[in-house]
Amino acid sequence: MSVVWVATSPESGLFHPVERRSEVKDLSDRFNDLRSCGRGYLEVRSPSREFPVMILAFRDKHAVVHLMSDSERMSLLVGEGTVPSGAEVEVPIMDDLAVFTGDFVLDIDRAWELVHNFTQTWAAGPLGEWREL
Repeated sequence: MSVVWVATSPESGLFHPVERRSEVKDLSDRFNDLRSCGRGYLEVRSPSREFPVMILAFRDKHAVVHLMSDSERMSLLVGEGTVPSGAEVEVPIMDDLAVFTGDFVLDIDRAWELVHNFTQTWAAGPLGEWREL
């Protein structure tokens, strides 16, 4: 299955905004490279539609997942208690670090599983509870 994606460069550690079209395996390889670096940011969508776009931002074992439903709407996936509600976690959003409360933090393995599932169906609703920003 083909996907369109952009991601952090493992070599420079900076967001590389040029879209690539590849098989899911290439996206998975990039994720694994970034995971080896300890942090990363990636956006993925279907090759046949501009939206929805799923965004995975992570640092160490913590991740945050966003969904862009269209150019005007973005949502955050509610976390699963990996981090206490009042705690804060920093993850990269493109080239900057952003702070999120534990309410929206997931374990990196669970977050990647959700992104991978999204690439199979292009449906985000069944993946969990979303909060519109």
